[in-house]
Amino acid sequence: MPGASNSITEETTRRGFITLSVMLATIMQALDTTIANVALPHMQGAMSATQDQIAWVLTSYIVAAAIFMPLTGFLAARLGRKRLFLWSVVGFTVASMLCGAAQNLSQIVLFRLIQGVFGASLVPLSQSVLLDTYPTKQHGSAMAMWGVGVMLGPILGPSLGGLLTEYYSWRWVFYINLPFGLLAWFGLMAFVHETPIIRTRRFDLSGFIMLSISIGALQMMLDRGQSLDWFANPEVLIEAILSGLALYLFIVHIFTKDHPFIEPGLFKDRNFSVGLIFIFIVGIILLATMALLPPFMQHLMGYPVINVGYVLAPRGVGTMIAMLTVGKLSGKVDPRYKIFLGLILTTFSLWEMTFFTTDTAASEIVRTGIVQGLGLGFLFVPLSTITFSTLASHYRNEGTALFSLLRNLGSSIGISVVITYLAQRTQANHAAFADYINPYSFALQQGVDSGIYDLTSAQGLALINSQVSHQAATLAYLQDFRLMMWITLAAIPLVLLLRKPATTRSSKTG
Repeated sequence: MPGASNSITEETTRRGFITLSVMLATIMQALDTTIANVALPHMQGAMSATQDQIAWVLTSYIVAAAIFMPLTGFLAARLGRKRLFLWSVVGFTVASMLCGAAQNLSQIVLFRLIQGVFGASLVPLSQSVLLDTYPTKQHGSAMAMWGVGVMLGPILGPSLGGLLTEYYSWRWVFYINLPFGLLAWFGLMAFVHETPIIRTRRFDLSGFIMLSISIGALQMMLDRGQSLDWFANPEVLIEAILSGLALYLFIVHIFTKDHPFIEPGLFKDRNFSVGLIFIFIVGIILLATMALLPPFMQHLMGYPVINVGYVLAPRGVGTMIAMLTVGKLSGKVDPRYKIFLGLILTTFSLWEMTFFTTDTAASEIVRTGIVQGLGLGFLFVPLSTITFSTLASHYRNEGTALFSLLRNLGSSIGISVVITYLAQRTQANHAAFADYINPYSFALQQGVDSGIYDLTSAQGLALINSQVSHQAATLAYLQDFRLMMWITLAAIPLVLLLRKPATTRSSKTG
């Protein structure tokens, strides 16, 4: 049977090239979610912008990507998935080049907005293409490879961004997308098949507008809330009310309209609905930890920026090891057991992080990072597989878009929550510690007797206040880690709601 053998070999080769092309597109987009953060201070100096103004470089991208991500399913149906994918890669790459060449703040904010519009579809299309390219029994392995790009991008982004900014220029955090974009485009053009175009599908404009207003207002609230003192500011309050009202109207709309923007039939699948809750929690843990550790290490432990990247990079190694292991175990172990193991490892790592001090060795941070990377790897891949295991194939484009959207919203909400909680706990801890600074404090008296502190000078009092602030901030970070630990622990019972996909059904779906 030489003909059949050649056919199998060709199909295997084609799948390999598709996987490589899809991963390049995924990594390109995933990197951009965090790589620009490191370069913000350099951009601020180059553009002569204030901190509030330069923050729009991130805000414009996040809001645009969030608003346009739910459009993926409709556009793939009307334009064809391959055509949409190719245009998204081209648009994202060109916008990246324009960001790198921008000469002022207005230009870079505009180009980042365009980058977010085109980048919104890349991750959900990547997942959808791989699910359709591989048979159902190999979905676990396919999601493991796809997950490497999704998970490693945000983890390695700060390290790569720091290196490029330190040794070249902030512009290279955008120019780095060019080789990824070119290779991804050629691979997709050559090996991905086009899907049927459904011209009869109508666009639900009112549903899209309501969802866009809700997501856009929420992202604006989360991004600007901390700097504007949250609900004490009228802008943040208006954004919160607008987001909640638009979401309510959208939910009513999709359950009462004949052809809504998002089909409510999606949520009848229990695995998919529970999977959305899970990926929201994963989004919180993934980027919230990365939002806390770098400032903790830089401001309190005194690490240089480059060293922070080196110490945090092994977290990605743990994720990669877990994903490769999960890929090997695909079809042999119930995915719910792997999700449970991932949650336990992640909870354990966050529990260990609650014992960090400013004297904690780098090896300890590396070790807990690897454990957390292993946990997220064991959690993300089987979750990506089981979420779509029982979902009808014609819902995949919409389903993957919602899956990515919930992960991004989880990240945005998670970062806002932990940063706000950090500020609140720092103030509360400072007030609590200050109560111990009195003439009857034995520790203070020892410091005065040994000449460390001088209570009679402004400089001496400032030194004491600095020490109190330092300890208050340290404890606040540990309290944040404990908060994330409880969130992860609370997600464990959700595993019981997931159904193991039936083998017979799986084989038919592929």
